[in-house]
Amino acid sequence: MDDEGTTRTWLVERTYDDKGLISLVYATTDGEAVRRIERAPIAVERSGGVTAAVDVDASALTPVEEASLRERYATEARRMAEEHDPDETV
Repeated sequence: MDDEGTTRTWLVERTYDDKGLISLVYATTDGEAVRRIERAPIAVERSGGVTAAVDVDASALTPVEEASLRERYATEARRMAEEHDPDETV
């Protein structure tokens, strides 16, 4: 967490639902918490795309209960952090 009460999270999952929405999951590098975001494709397009990371208010994070999911999210978040700048479109 940084001084402003936000936590940097990294994109770990992108899926499309049956309504055509894009579901994004951003996780902390330890995989302990996530922020889920749903966007219409047009909103993603207008905003310039999906970034590798977002800074999230700590109160908006949800704990990840399942150990295997925490591990998967941690691995992917660390990989994204190593390979991408936070504002990079992915």
